[in-house]
Amino acid sequence: METSDILFEKSDVILIGAGIMSATLGMLLKQLQPNYIITILERLDIAAAESSDAWNNAGTGHSGFCELNYTPQLANGYIDTSKAIQTAESFEVSRQFWAYLVESGSINSPDSFIENIPHMSCVWGNENVDFLKARYRALKKSHLFENMQYSEDPSQLEDWMPLVMEGRNNEKMAATRVETGTDVNFGSLTRGIFNKLKEADGISIHFNQDVYDLIKHDNKWNIKIKDLKRGQKATIQSKFVFIGAGGGSLPLLLKSGIPEGQGFGGFPVSGQWLKCINPEIIKKHHAKIYGKASVGAPPMSVPHLDTRIIQGNKALLFGPYAGFTTKFLKNGSVLDLLSSINLSNILPMVTAGLANIDLTKYLIEQIRQSPEDRLVALQEFIPGAQLDDWELEIAGQRVQIIKNDPVEGGILEFGTEVVTSADGSIAALLGASPGASTAVSIMLNLLQQCFPDKITSQVWVDKLKTMIPSYGQLLSDDAILCREIREWTSNVLDLKNT
Repeated sequence: METSDILFEKSDVILIGAGIMSATLGMLLKQLQPNYIITILERLDIAAAESSDAWNNAGTGHSGFCELNYTPQLANGYIDTSKAIQTAESFEVSRQFWAYLVESGSINSPDSFIENIPHMSCVWGNENVDFLKARYRALKKSHLFENMQYSEDPSQLEDWMPLVMEGRNNEKMAATRVETGTDVNFGSLTRGIFNKLKEADGISIHFNQDVYDLIKHDNKWNIKIKDLKRGQKATIQSKFVFIGAGGGSLPLLLKSGIPEGQGFGGFPVSGQWLKCINPEIIKKHHAKIYGKASVGAPPMSVPHLDTRIIQGNKALLFGPYAGFTTKFLKNGSVLDLLSSINLSNILPMVTAGLANIDLTKYLIEQIRQSPEDRLVALQEFIPGAQLDDWELEIAGQRVQIIKNDPVEGGILEFGTEVVTSADGSIAALLGASPGASTAVSIMLNLLQQCFPDKITSQVWVDKLKTMIPSYGQLLSDDAILCREIREWTSNVLDLKNT
């Protein structure tokens, strides 16, 4: 791309941010509408360097198997499994799309981005054990969780998680385990998709490009960009714009001026990991184990002991430990939070802040933690853990959504949300977990909102069913179809099926 001040390009689609969301949407649109001209803009010099990067993303392949916060227990004792089932369903959709990409040659090898790692939940104490047992029974009612195992037997637990059981006394413990869990390197997956897209006609990817303004004119968007290396400015025009810039999405949404974006604010939460540097300890553990979050902790801070496969090497992480910074991106500016405040969102942000004092206290406590404090949290999972075997690693940056609410004034949400203009010409993805694992479902919903005429056409429907065989059906409603789809994706992605 030229970078002179007079540059003026035209696209059918502009994708802002080169992460997993833009990669997924770009590939879907290119398969569905091959003649589209698609431009991807990224402010860093490489794709997937922010939220999608392996070190900045939990990589759990969120499928609802192990995340206890997805199954809250209500006051009457009932376990609400709706979010876990919805997440499991969405992850199966992602697996189908990835299997299609492998079968079609768009991604060379599944082991470049996905591996089998068992998913576990582990708790201790009578009350927590009772909760986990009730959760297990509730989830087993759905065939999406038919492979889940439960045990309180110390010998079984030692077999499942020897590192966690070392040095334990006769403490009441329980765990669930799903052997078919996965670890997903979303950074590698994203770059693999973009590498394939670059080969297609009509696709251009431009790095070191900062989008500083968006202006609607004559039913098209003028995207103002600045080349961060050369300092030159340019304008690109497009019929449709997707803002998938992680924490950078909110400021751009506000700059777009669409009414649907008014009242949205953001609360940044950073994270840190303890990374094991002792190879002998890493060898002893092979699972993703999630525990229960502390009172007032955000969902992204649910503690987990996490086996990862990154660039073919096995790693072991514990955390995340929360932190606070006013940056909206790991490579952002300390002025991000301040510059995001305007007349439309100041009241929701203040109201949400007052309603979440526990979160504020939690973040203050986390920021003040010493290495010895972090060790105490780690030793709840690994009783014999020593500081010399671990080092601190800075994780990714997330911006939690603050929404205007007519009753409460402002509410803090921890999921993901797509904000779309009334005419469907622009959409922005806000929020955090479990975004990456459910990217395909999120983008399919976006297509329904922004391309309503095309997505109902027979051409698009047929192509979608080729890419996602269960398209238009719920696997949670059809056990036979669910098993057939899982067998196919497991074979293509070289994963366990039972």
